[in-house]
Amino acid sequence: MYINLKKIKTVCILLLSISIQLSAPSVKSILVFEPVPVEPYKKLALAIGIVETKCDTLAYNPLENAAGIFQIRPIRLIDYNSRTRSSYTRKDLFNYEISEKIFMYYADQIGPYNLELIAKKWNGSGHQTSNYWSRIKRHL
Repeated sequence: MYINLKKIKTVCILLLSISIQLSAPSVKSILVFEPVPVEPYKKLALAIGIVETKCDTLAYNPLENAAGIFQIRPIRLIDYNSRTRSSYTRKDLFNYEISEKIFMYYADQIGPYNLELIAKKWNGSGHQTSNYWSRIKRHL
């Protein structure tokens, strides 16, 4: 009786392995998902856009000569062009993608883990940056 159980076990394993091989798909394929990009500053950029211009890409402040959704001043544009060897003009700042690219460049200089410092440096300097950060936090 011991031998019969061993034979039955062997036959069952053999049949099981054959059935697994027979049920395998005839075409081998692989499914690849596009990775979700890491965008550590997206929420901050939106909050700054809301505070600066209520997300108006065509905003212009004649007192500071600041343009676009992020209210980029001429001195920052000159600095950005100098650092990146770009040649953007004030007119380009009304294009969201270009303004965002400039904002992201400066945000990346500070790093993704200090949103407060990024916002304050974007705003400028002095005691008003604390008030600015408070306004930004409401939209994060």
